[in-house]
Order: sequence, then structure tokens, then C-alpha cells
Amino acid sequence: MKSLTLICSFALVLAACGGSNQDKSSNATDPSSTESASTTGSNPSYDPNRGEGKFTDVKLAAKLDGVMASKGEEISDLKCASCHKMTDEKLVGPGWKGVTERNKPEWIMNFITNPDAMIDKDPKVQAMLEICMVRMPNQNLSDDDARALLEYMRKNDGVK
Repeated sequence: MKSLTLICSFALVLAACGGSNQDKSSNATDPSSTESASTTGSNPSYDPNRGEGKFTDVKLAAKLDGVMASKGEEISDLKCASCHKMTDEKLVGPGWKGVTERNKPEWIMNFITNPDAMIDKDPKVQAMLEICMVRMPNQNLSDDDARALLEYMRKNDGVK
């Protein structure tokens, strides 16, 4: 069963990464060129700070919501911990340490709830895919579950 899962994952990665004959070395020296091409090329309305999805303005309180963070921890244990560590160490996916400092809350919420579109359009996600080699699956989380996960990530990043 594990080998079947591994084979399917490998096939998905190949399908996601293949199909382009474009020379990738031209973007390797200038990370902004990838972002610029993505935002001004085929989809000029794409905002790399917000991502792709319905969240446009996520309001965060200065103080952590402990109840929400606890709910987020439960969700993480169930749906996220098999691929993500709370440190900066990569497991299957990248570690979560510092994620709320590197990304806006809208970006995080949109990625949690809409990973397929983000993988297809977002230069940061595409760069992570090249390192991790596995597409994040859509966990079909509710908006409230995604918000609880964000609060748990904030707790992990030291918000009190």
C-alpha cells in the first residue's frame, strides 16, 4: 500500500512539474523575475502577497486567541503533522517556524483553503514544490478551521 501511495505521489509530482521547455536558469539568478512574470504575464490580477482565493483582508488581533490556537493544534495534529514540523525543518512539506512572519495572513489562509490554485500560480509555492517535490493536498478545511490553523501558526511563531 505504501509503495502504491509513493508511486501515485511521484506521478503527481511529475505531472505538476513537467511540460515546460522554458529555460529555468534565466530565473535562477533573479527571484523577482519569477514573481514579475507571474504577476504581469498571463494573470495580471494575481497578487503574490494575497495568493489566490477568497481571503482579501484577514484581521488579526495583537493578542493570541488561545482557544482558537488550541483548535488549530488539534486540526494540525490530525491533518498537517504528518507532513509539516513546527520547526524550520522540512519533513514532507516545509517546516512552519516563521511562516506567519514570511507570509501575510491572507496568503496563508488562501493556501490552506485553495492549495491547487496557489500551486499553479504562486511563485513562492512553486519554489517550495521544487524543494519538497510533493504537492500539498487539499484537506477541504472550512474557513474556521483554516483560521484556527493560522492562529496555531502564530502561537508557534511566538505571538502571545
